[in-house]
Amino acid sequence: MGYIRAVCISEKKGTGKKNVGEAVFIEDEGLKGDAHAGKWHRQVSLLSKEAVEAFKKRGASVEDGDFGENLLVEGFELKNLPVGTIFSCNGVVLELTQIGKECHSHCAIHEAVGDCIMPREGVFAKVLKGGTIHVGDEIRIIGETHRYRVGVLTVSDRSARGEREDLAGPLIRELVEKDSYLVVDQSIVPDDQKTIEEALIRLADQVKVDLILTTGGTGFSVRDVTPEATMAVAGRNAPGIAEAIRAYSGTITPRAMLSRAASVIRGRTLIVNLPGSPKAVRESLDFVLPNLYHGLDVLKGEVTDCGSKVHHLHR
Repeated sequence: MGYIRAVCISEKKGTGKKNVGEAVFIEDEGLKGDAHAGKWHRQVSLLSKEAVEAFKKRGASVEDGDFGENLLVEGFELKNLPVGTIFSCNGVVLELTQIGKECHSHCAIHEAVGDCIMPREGVFAKVLKGGTIHVGDEIRIIGETHRYRVGVLTVSDRSARGEREDLAGPLIRELVEKDSYLVVDQSIVPDDQKTIEEALIRLADQVKVDLILTTGGTGFSVRDVTPEATMAVAGRNAPGIAEAIRAYSGTITPRAMLSRAASVIRGRTLIVNLPGSPKAVRESLDFVLPNLYHGLDVLKGEVTDCGSKVHHLHR
Protein backbone atom coordinates (compact mmCIF):
# COMPACT_ATOMS: atom_id res chain seq x y z
CA MET A 1 0.00 0.00 0.00
CA GLY A 2 1.19 3.50 -0.80
CA TYR A 3 -0.03 7.09 -0.95
CA ILE A 4 -0.12 9.83 -3.57
CA ARG A 5 1.99 12.78 -2.41
CA ALA A 6 1.76 14.91 -5.57
CA VAL A 7 -0.28 15.00 -8.78
CA CYS A 8 1.64 16.95 -11.39
CA ILE A 9 1.02 18.22 -14.93
CA SER A 10 3.01 20.11 -17.55
CA GLU A 11 1.85 21.49 -20.88
CA LYS A 12 5.22 20.95 -22.60
CA LYS A 13 7.44 17.86 -22.81
CA GLY A 14 10.94 18.01 -21.33
CA THR A 15 9.98 20.50 -18.63
CA GLY A 16 9.20 20.11 -14.96
CA LYS A 17 5.59 19.62 -13.91
CA LYS A 18 3.55 21.49 -11.32
CA ASN A 19 1.64 19.88 -8.48
CA VAL A 20 -2.04 20.63 -9.16
CA GLY A 21 -3.43 18.55 -6.29
CA GLU A 22 -5.73 16.40 -8.41
CA ALA A 23 -6.20 15.40 -12.03
CA VAL A 24 -8.54 13.52 -14.32
CA PHE A 25 -7.09 10.33 -15.79
CA ILE A 26 -8.52 9.39 -19.18
CA GLU A 27 -8.61 5.73 -20.22
CA ASP A 28 -5.85 4.86 -22.74
CA GLU A 29 -4.84 8.51 -22.87
CA GLY A 30 -3.25 9.83 -19.67
CA LEU A 31 -3.78 12.91 -17.52
CA LYS A 32 -6.15 15.51 -18.93
CA GLY A 33 -4.12 18.52 -20.02
CA ASP A 34 -0.72 16.86 -19.70
CA ALA A 35 1.81 17.01 -22.54
CA HIS A 36 2.64 13.30 -22.27
CA ALA A 37 -0.94 12.11 -22.72
CA GLY A 38 -1.60 10.13 -25.90
CA LYS A 39 -2.06 6.73 -27.46
CA TRP A 40 1.23 5.23 -26.33
CA HIS A 41 2.69 3.23 -23.46
CA ARG A 42 4.14 6.09 -21.36
CA GLN A 43 0.92 7.92 -20.56
CA VAL A 44 1.65 8.39 -16.84
CA SER A 45 5.03 8.79 -15.14
CA LEU A 46 5.49 7.75 -11.51
CA LEU A 47 8.36 8.45 -9.13
CA SER A 48 8.98 7.27 -5.57
CA LYS A 49 8.96 9.98 -2.95
CA GLU A 50 11.73 8.04 -1.23
CA ALA A 51 13.96 8.45 -4.32
CA VAL A 52 13.33 12.20 -4.34
CA GLU A 53 14.11 12.49 -0.63
CA ALA A 54 17.39 10.63 -1.15
CA PHE A 55 18.24 13.09 -3.94
CA LYS A 56 17.46 16.05 -1.67
CA LYS A 57 19.91 14.73 0.91
CA ARG A 58 22.65 15.36 -1.64
CA GLY A 59 21.97 19.07 -1.19
CA ALA A 60 19.64 19.70 -4.13
CA SER A 61 16.53 21.84 -3.81
CA VAL A 62 13.67 20.42 -5.86
CA GLU A 63 9.91 20.80 -5.83
CA ASP A 64 7.21 18.26 -6.58
CA GLY A 65 7.11 17.63 -10.33
CA ASP A 66 10.62 18.93 -11.05
CA PHE A 67 11.67 15.55 -12.45
CA GLY A 68 8.68 15.40 -14.79
CA GLU A 69 6.70 12.93 -12.69
CA ASN A 70 2.92 12.89 -12.89
CA LEU A 71 2.51 10.97 -9.65
CA LEU A 72 4.83 11.18 -6.65
CA VAL A 73 4.18 7.99 -4.70
CA GLU A 74 5.21 7.13 -1.15
CA GLY A 75 5.45 3.52 0.01
CA PHE A 76 6.73 1.69 -3.08
CA GLU A 77 10.21 1.26 -4.51
CA LEU A 78 8.71 1.57 -7.95
CA LYS A 79 11.79 0.71 -10.02
CA ASN A 80 11.88 -2.78 -8.45
CA LEU A 81 8.34 -3.67 -9.49
CA PRO A 82 7.90 -5.83 -12.61
CA VAL A 83 6.47 -4.56 -15.87
CA GLY A 84 2.81 -5.57 -15.86
CA THR A 85 2.15 -4.51 -12.25
CA ILE A 86 -1.43 -3.23 -11.89
CA PHE A 87 -2.17 -0.29 -9.56
CA SER A 88 -5.56 0.87 -8.31
CA CYS A 89 -6.09 4.38 -6.91
CA ASN A 90 -9.52 5.86 -6.22
CA GLY A 91 -10.99 3.75 -9.02
CA VAL A 92 -8.25 4.62 -11.53
CA VAL A 93 -6.40 1.52 -12.79
CA LEU A 94 -2.85 1.81 -14.14
CA GLU A 95 -0.61 -0.81 -15.74
CA LEU A 96 3.16 -0.42 -15.35
CA THR A 97 4.63 -0.58 -18.87
CA GLN A 98 8.25 0.58 -18.57
CA ILE A 99 10.95 0.96 -15.93
CA GLY A 100 13.30 3.88 -16.46
CA LYS A 101 14.01 5.40 -19.85
CA GLU A 102 16.82 6.34 -22.15
CA CYS A 103 17.91 9.97 -21.88
CA HIS A 104 19.40 11.20 -25.17
CA SER A 105 20.29 14.70 -24.01
CA HIS A 106 20.15 16.90 -20.95
CA CYS A 107 16.60 18.21 -20.70
CA ALA A 108 15.38 21.35 -18.95
CA ILE A 109 14.99 19.36 -15.75
CA HIS A 110 18.67 18.36 -15.77
CA GLU A 111 19.72 21.91 -16.53
CA ALA A 112 17.65 23.26 -13.64
CA VAL A 113 18.60 20.82 -10.86
CA GLY A 114 21.92 19.39 -12.11
CA ASP A 115 20.64 15.83 -12.47
CA CYS A 116 17.49 13.96 -13.43
CA ILE A 117 16.59 10.80 -11.54
CA MET A 118 13.56 9.99 -13.67
CA PRO A 119 15.54 7.97 -16.29
CA ARG A 120 16.85 5.59 -13.62
CA GLU A 121 14.23 5.80 -10.84
CA GLY A 122 10.99 6.56 -12.65
CA VAL A 123 8.44 4.15 -14.09
CA PHE A 124 5.70 4.59 -16.66
CA ALA A 125 2.15 3.33 -16.99
CA LYS A 126 -0.93 3.18 -19.19
CA VAL A 127 -4.39 4.13 -17.97
CA LEU A 128 -6.62 1.04 -18.05
CA LYS A 129 -9.55 2.71 -16.30
CA GLY A 130 -10.13 6.42 -15.90
CA GLY A 131 -11.20 8.61 -12.99
CA THR A 132 -9.76 11.24 -10.69
CA ILE A 133 -6.72 10.97 -8.40
CA HIS A 134 -6.07 13.41 -5.56
CA VAL A 135 -3.10 14.07 -3.30
CA GLY A 136 -3.48 11.82 -0.27
CA ASP A 137 -5.29 9.03 -2.10
CA GLU A 138 -4.29 5.46 -1.30
CA ILE A 139 -2.69 3.46 -4.11
CA ARG A 140 -2.55 -0.33 -4.09
CA ILE A 141 -1.03 -3.09 -6.18
CA ILE A 142 -3.92 -5.31 -7.22
CA GLY A 143 -2.25 -7.75 -9.58
CA GLU A 144 0.13 -8.34 -12.43
CA THR A 145 -0.36 -9.04 -16.11
CA HIS A 146 2.04 -11.14 -18.14
CA ARG A 147 2.60 -9.10 -21.29
CA TYR A 148 5.44 -9.34 -23.75
CA ARG A 149 7.12 -6.07 -24.69
CA VAL A 150 7.24 -5.57 -28.46
CA GLY A 151 9.13 -3.25 -30.77
CA VAL A 152 7.68 -2.69 -34.26
CA LEU A 153 10.03 -1.58 -37.03
CA THR A 154 8.76 -0.62 -40.48
CA VAL A 155 11.49 -0.71 -43.14
CA SER A 156 10.60 1.43 -46.14
CA ASP A 157 12.35 4.22 -48.04
CA ARG A 158 9.08 5.83 -49.11
CA SER A 159 7.43 5.67 -45.68
CA ALA A 160 10.59 7.02 -44.02
CA ARG A 161 10.45 10.00 -46.41
CA GLY A 162 6.75 10.53 -45.72
CA GLU A 163 5.76 9.71 -49.30
CA ARG A 164 3.65 6.68 -48.38
CA GLU A 165 1.52 6.00 -45.32
CA ASP A 166 2.78 3.14 -43.19
CA LEU A 167 -0.13 0.72 -43.01
CA ALA A 168 1.69 -2.43 -41.93
CA GLY A 169 3.29 -1.05 -38.74
CA PRO A 170 0.04 0.18 -37.17
CA LEU A 171 -1.65 -3.08 -38.21
CA ILE A 172 1.02 -5.08 -36.36
CA ARG A 173 0.35 -3.03 -33.25
CA GLU A 174 -3.40 -3.51 -33.55
CA LEU A 175 -3.09 -7.28 -33.96
CA VAL A 176 -0.51 -8.01 -31.27
CA GLU A 177 -2.19 -5.86 -28.61
CA LYS A 178 -5.33 -7.97 -28.94
CA ASP A 179 -3.20 -10.73 -27.44
CA SER A 180 -0.58 -10.88 -24.66
CA TYR A 181 1.71 -8.30 -26.28
CA LEU A 182 2.33 -4.62 -25.60
CA VAL A 183 3.99 -2.41 -28.23
CA VAL A 184 6.43 -0.12 -26.41
CA ASP A 185 8.27 1.24 -29.44
CA GLN A 186 7.16 1.78 -33.04
CA SER A 187 9.33 3.43 -35.69
CA ILE A 188 10.07 3.69 -39.41
CA VAL A 189 13.53 3.47 -41.00
CA PRO A 190 14.70 3.53 -44.64
CA ASP A 191 16.02 0.49 -46.50
CA ASP A 192 19.57 1.03 -45.32
CA GLN A 193 21.35 -1.89 -43.66
CA LYS A 194 23.35 0.12 -41.12
CA THR A 195 20.28 2.12 -40.09
CA ILE A 196 18.22 -1.06 -39.69
CA GLU A 197 20.97 -2.69 -37.63
CA GLU A 198 21.17 0.33 -35.33
CA ALA A 199 17.41 0.30 -34.83
CA LEU A 200 17.38 -3.42 -34.00
CA ILE A 201 20.28 -3.05 -31.55
CA ARG A 202 18.57 -0.13 -29.82
CA LEU A 203 15.34 -2.08 -29.37
CA ALA A 204 17.09 -5.22 -28.11
CA ASP A 205 19.86 -3.73 -25.97
CA GLN A 206 18.46 -0.42 -24.73
CA VAL A 207 14.67 -0.66 -24.83
CA LYS A 208 15.03 -4.37 -23.99
CA VAL A 209 11.89 -5.58 -25.72
CA ASP A 210 11.04 -9.28 -25.69
CA LEU A 211 10.07 -9.36 -29.38
CA ILE A 212 10.93 -7.25 -32.42
CA LEU A 213 8.64 -7.51 -35.43
CA THR A 214 9.92 -5.92 -38.63
CA THR A 215 7.86 -5.36 -41.74
CA GLY A 216 9.26 -4.76 -45.22
CA GLY A 217 12.52 -5.24 -47.02
CA THR A 218 12.46 -9.04 -47.32
CA GLY A 219 12.12 -9.45 -51.08
CA PHE A 220 14.50 -9.60 -54.05
CA SER A 221 14.95 -5.86 -54.64
CA VAL A 222 18.49 -4.54 -54.36
CA ARG A 223 17.25 -2.28 -51.52
CA ASP A 224 15.67 -5.20 -49.61
CA VAL A 225 18.27 -5.74 -46.89
CA THR A 226 16.19 -6.38 -43.76
CA PRO A 227 17.27 -10.07 -43.54
CA GLU A 228 20.94 -9.10 -43.88
CA ALA A 229 20.61 -6.50 -41.13
CA THR A 230 18.77 -8.98 -38.93
CA MET A 231 21.41 -11.69 -39.36
CA ALA A 232 24.18 -9.14 -38.73
CA VAL A 233 22.89 -8.31 -35.23
CA ALA A 234 21.99 -11.90 -34.32
CA GLY A 235 23.59 -13.76 -31.46
CA ARG A 236 21.89 -17.03 -32.39
CA ASN A 237 19.81 -18.20 -35.32
CA ALA A 238 16.15 -19.26 -34.91
CA PRO A 239 15.28 -20.22 -38.50
CA GLY A 240 12.23 -22.34 -37.71
CA ILE A 241 9.93 -19.34 -37.25
CA ALA A 242 10.69 -17.76 -40.62
CA GLU A 243 10.55 -21.19 -42.27
CA ALA A 244 7.17 -21.92 -40.70
CA ILE A 245 5.75 -18.57 -41.85
CA ARG A 246 6.97 -19.27 -45.40
CA ALA A 247 5.46 -22.76 -45.35
CA TYR A 248 2.12 -21.47 -44.08
CA SER A 249 2.08 -18.54 -46.53
CA GLY A 250 2.86 -21.02 -49.30
CA THR A 251 -0.59 -22.54 -48.78
CA ILE A 252 -2.03 -19.10 -49.64
CA THR A 253 0.28 -18.02 -52.49
CA PRO A 254 3.21 -19.77 -54.16
CA ARG A 255 5.06 -16.46 -54.17
CA ALA A 256 5.77 -17.03 -50.48
CA MET A 257 8.85 -18.95 -51.64
CA LEU A 258 10.36 -15.60 -52.68
CA SER A 259 10.45 -14.31 -49.11
CA ARG A 260 13.95 -14.01 -47.65
CA ALA A 261 12.69 -13.20 -44.14
CA ALA A 262 14.86 -14.25 -41.19
CA SER A 263 14.19 -14.97 -37.51
CA VAL A 264 16.97 -14.72 -34.93
CA ILE A 265 17.79 -14.17 -31.27
CA ARG A 266 19.82 -11.30 -29.86
CA GLY A 267 20.40 -11.68 -26.13
CA ARG A 268 16.93 -12.18 -24.66
CA THR A 269 15.13 -10.64 -27.64
CA LEU A 270 13.51 -12.55 -30.50
CA ILE A 271 13.56 -10.79 -33.88
CA VAL A 272 11.13 -11.88 -36.60
CA ASN A 273 10.94 -10.42 -40.12
CA LEU A 274 7.43 -10.06 -41.53
CA PRO A 275 6.35 -9.20 -45.10
CA GLY A 276 5.66 -5.64 -46.18
CA SER A 277 2.04 -5.88 -47.29
CA PRO A 278 -0.71 -5.50 -44.66
CA LYS A 279 -2.52 -8.58 -46.01
CA ALA A 280 0.57 -10.78 -45.65
CA VAL A 281 1.32 -9.29 -42.22
CA ARG A 282 -2.15 -10.24 -40.98
CA GLU A 283 -1.86 -13.76 -42.35
CA SER A 284 1.60 -14.25 -40.84
CA LEU A 285 0.66 -12.95 -37.39
CA ASP A 286 -2.57 -14.95 -37.24
CA PHE A 287 -0.41 -18.04 -37.72
CA VAL A 288 2.69 -17.28 -35.68
CA LEU A 289 1.59 -15.27 -32.62
CA PRO A 290 -0.12 -18.13 -30.72
CA ASN A 291 3.03 -20.22 -31.13
CA LEU A 292 5.60 -17.76 -29.76
CA TYR A 293 4.65 -17.81 -26.06
CA HIS A 294 6.81 -20.73 -25.05
CA GLY A 295 9.92 -19.50 -26.84
CA LEU A 296 9.57 -16.02 -25.34
CA ASP A 297 9.09 -17.44 -21.85
CA VAL A 298 12.25 -19.52 -22.26
CA LEU A 299 14.18 -16.44 -23.43
CA LYS A 300 12.90 -14.47 -20.43
CA GLY A 301 14.06 -17.25 -18.11
CA GLU A 302 10.54 -18.06 -16.95
CA VAL A 303 10.54 -21.65 -18.19
CA THR A 304 13.29 -24.16 -17.48
CA ASP A 305 11.40 -27.45 -17.85
CA CYS A 306 9.75 -27.58 -21.27
CA GLY A 307 7.77 -30.65 -20.27
CA SER A 308 6.03 -28.88 -17.41
CA LYS A 309 4.98 -25.66 -19.11
CA VAL A 310 2.08 -23.96 -17.34
CA HIS A 311 0.16 -21.66 -19.67
CA HIS A 312 -0.85 -18.29 -18.37
CA LEU A 313 -4.55 -18.01 -17.60
CA HIS A 314 -5.24 -15.11 -19.94
CA ARG A 315 -4.15 -17.13 -22.93
